[in-house]
Amino acid sequence: MTPSLLSPSRRVRRTPFSDGVEAAGVKAYTVYNRMLLPTVFRSVQEDYRHLKTAVQVWDVACERQVELRGPDAARLMQRLTPRDLSAMQIGQCYYVPIVDETGGMLNDPVAVKLAEDRWWISIADSDLLLWVKGVAAGIGVDVAVTEPDVSPLAVQGPRAEDLMVRVFGEGIRGVRFFRFGRFAFQGRELVVARSGYSKQGGFEIYVEGGDLGMPLWDALMAAGADLDVRAGCPNLIERVEGGLLSYGNDMTRANTPHECGLGKFCNTERAIGCIGRDALLRVAKEGPNRQIRAIAIEGEAVPGCDRAWPLMAGAEQVGQVTSAAWSPDHQVNVAIGMVEKSHWAPDTALQVQAPDGLRQAVVKQAFWA
Repeated sequence: MTPSLLSPSRRVRRTPFSDGVEAAGVKAYTVYNRMLLPTVFRSVQEDYRHLKTAVQVWDVACERQVELRGPDAARLMQRLTPRDLSAMQIGQCYYVPIVDETGGMLNDPVAVKLAEDRWWISIADSDLLLWVKGVAAGIGVDVAVTEPDVSPLAVQGPRAEDLMVRVFGEGIRGVRFFRFGRFAFQGRELVVARSGYSKQGGFEIYVEGGDLGMPLWDALMAAGADLDVRAGCPNLIERVEGGLLSYGNDMTRANTPHECGLGKFCNTERAIGCIGRDALLRVAKEGPNRQIRAIAIEGEAVPGCDRAWPLMAGAEQVGQVTSAAWSPDHQVNVAIGMVEKSHWAPDTALQVQAPDGLRQAVVKQAFWA
């Protein structure tokens, strides 16, 4: 059964792995791209420790794919992002900021180049499919824009490679970071990339066909019994430690890639045709006035960050904290915040208006992992 606070509805879709997730004892869900995304199994803290020491299987089917297929697929893909894709090879995955005409972030997906005329965009939580269809119609390209029956399943943690070898063979070890290979499972060929939403290492399996969902889930669980494999999910503590941004939480359409610290993924001068290129060229030249920073917050464990917390320098607001959690490994509250240029230097002392009162905080040189 799904948690009682989520009313069943066709508008919130189950995934090909939901039966396995529920059998594993999921305790909480969120809704992401109108699909169920597990958020807790044992506890956030226990799931965190296990992720860092063993291996987990994550139902991330909510990372829906926007497929571009047709002679103009590469041209359309370049229109969407300020990252120069001209040197991208078949078999590579690129982290690609997607922007609107003002340079505002619409999504921060991974682009998967399957062929010159076929791409997947593995999206964060937003209606990017509708934007891409609108752009394709507006510029008149020969591309079919669809959401295929593809559901990612992630295998993350320090023992991830050993588990994957048992199911897909030794060839898995040869897959380089942000590259993919094609591997057989039950007579079908699946795209498997060395990637994932954690800093612990692992893989994402692009499962084509919902009927393969539970057979693959069961195979991974059976093969990893002695590796202490468990069902898991993206972990708040681990992602904040690693500075992994969450679209809709840490950045929105109001932010440019440069404000989000993603300038290194913007080759704006070379990204000819990119929507928002002119706006981003100005930002790149002048530099952002605010930017994502790591923030340490003093005191006991902070409560959940379900809204932005003002970052203060005395009586002046100079930013906001957008994600925060207590880190057992670092014995401090780790946080992600958007901070104005005047106060973003490392070791700058600030205050956070947290729900339980004013907390002392400091800007850090880098994230923790």
